[in-house]
Amino acid sequence: MDKYLDILHEYWGYPDFRGIQREIIESIGSGKDTLGLMPTGGGKSLTFQVPALTQKGVCIVISPLISLMKDQVDHLRQKNIGAAAIYSGMRRDDIVATLENCIFGGIKILYISPERVGSDLFKAKLLHMRVSFITVDEAHCISQWGYDFRPSYLQISEIRKLVPDAPVLALTATATPEVITDIQKQLGFEKENVFRMSFERKNLAYVVRRTESKEAETVHILQSVGGSAIVYVRSRKRTKQVAELLHNNGISATWYHAGLEPAEKAQRQEDWQNDKIRVIVATNAFGMGIDKPDVRLVIHPDAPSSIEAYFQEAGRAGRDGKKSYAVLLWNSGDERKLNKRIDDTFPPKDDIRDVYEHLAYFFQVGVNSGAGSTFEFNIDKFSRTFHFFPIRVNSALVILQRAGYIFYDPNPENLSRVKFLLTRNELYRLENQPYSEDAVITSLLRNYGGLFVDYVYIDESFVAKDSGLSRDEVYMALKALNHKRIINFIPRKNTPLVRYAVDRVDGTDVVLSEDVYDKRKKQFAKRIASVLEYLKNESVCRSRQLLAYFGETKSKDCGQCDVCISHKDNKETRDAFKDAQRQILEILDDGEKHFIRDLYKVKAWDSVLDEALEYLVQEEKVYVEGGFIRKA
Repeated sequence: MDKYLDILHEYWGYPDFRGIQREIIESIGSGKDTLGLMPTGGGKSLTFQVPALTQKGVCIVISPLISLMKDQVDHLRQKNIGAAAIYSGMRRDDIVATLENCIFGGIKILYISPERVGSDLFKAKLLHMRVSFITVDEAHCISQWGYDFRPSYLQISEIRKLVPDAPVLALTATATPEVITDIQKQLGFEKENVFRMSFERKNLAYVVRRTESKEAETVHILQSVGGSAIVYVRSRKRTKQVAELLHNNGISATWYHAGLEPAEKAQRQEDWQNDKIRVIVATNAFGMGIDKPDVRLVIHPDAPSSIEAYFQEAGRAGRDGKKSYAVLLWNSGDERKLNKRIDDTFPPKDDIRDVYEHLAYFFQVGVNSGAGSTFEFNIDKFSRTFHFFPIRVNSALVILQRAGYIFYDPNPENLSRVKFLLTRNELYRLENQPYSEDAVITSLLRNYGGLFVDYVYIDESFVAKDSGLSRDEVYMALKALNHKRIINFIPRKNTPLVRYAVDRVDGTDVVLSEDVYDKRKKQFAKRIASVLEYLKNESVCRSRQLLAYFGETKSKDCGQCDVCISHKDNKETRDAFKDAQRQILEILDDGEKHFIRDLYKVKAWDSVLDEALEYLVQEEKVYVEGGFIRKA
């Protein structure tokens, strides 16, 4: 009897597991702390959903993306699997009811955001739960050396102490060897236990294209390659600009970023997933957990800040196994822009202290006071008032949070809230109400519970869609109902929040330790350098470059990237390139150290010799150090 395969057949209908799914399932199923490295589309969710159904108790899944949690809970419930999620914006009563259901056995899989893991309520209820195991999705977020480090993830190791018998399953699609080690350390693994699936994507052609007009090239590529596509840009403003550019060139497109209302985001993603819209232009807020296998093309007009981010975003193409393309555009200005990001992300320490000092002036907080005080923070007004650049203010606040002085939430989940002041019977007796107000009341009563008891978070875009009104009409109706004292309406705000974690100190006393600032800046600069190397390296297969970054050194040329195709297109250059490699290795065959000038004996063009040497170093066939070279 194969219990795991039986579960797979019964609930998912798949004939068998793929890749390393079974190895991971058997490892966590036997109670071992386990780290699974699987590329985007590798089927991570089954590695915890299947074993969760074979064990007693609840599997706790810590995931950073609310939309992903909701989607997975919906899919599991459709299969009659007890699943629930806890995230910001939920009423306390609903959270308590969900946690109680976990205690009494009604839930098999509980999704929870990392921010909620550290709450007193969750920790108190956790003590009474039978936990089968803990799953940490996007586990690279716990590593200070990861490209997407999130302080909230550090609380996970604390909850392990509350359920010491529950093993941990960590999952990620992007981790360098350094991060792999750190994930296991941060999560308190009893011993190293890593399962790796090759990150190679044989159907995905990586292309780096140099162009001085990225907009024109994006249009050209989309007109040349058919099928669904994602275009990743770096700013919210650019998403709309590029989408409109595509639309004006006859290409069906929409835009997506974290600042859109939830219902609007959901609608745009749904239109794209159902092929009503061909191209979605988005910031990196889009993509985690999307289930669209037929994306043929991912374009990056803006260079990413890390290979990890690029690999994950590019990997959303071709999940159905069919030929797809990931295209990265660059030009002469990108190197300057990339290097500028280092200083923008890590401003000088004195500038950070200056921001901290002026923050106190802005909020009128004196020295030795302010701990626990929360303020709405208008970053543009602050920057104008004190002559700062907003992007550097944002970075300074992130670093000050890391140093423990403040809590900073640049994108709070702050939906509108509504509470009815009249009873249900009094509502029914209302007469001569404008149509829009009646439609809004009807929609609220139909879609939200508890409105007569407490404030309830509502989504105005959803109410607009449900009632057939425009977004502005819903807002004006809610304002009118509030004015008539029929409801209390607290409008949504997108304003960032700043809370003092400790009493304010004098700016000159702010300590930015090596771990908080220097090491992280060095690591960030290293990632930027890796992106620049990838952009410029036209001698080594793109796939091999990416795989080598993640520690996979034994790989073959893909034969389909821009580098491989350029080598195929120029047989004379390719033959000269191989001949130069052969000559270099013959010189080094004696196993001795040689001066690099000894390679001048190689009969080849200077450019080919340079490329051949760079290739051999990249492949670890030769080593260069201190002006000397030797064979590996």
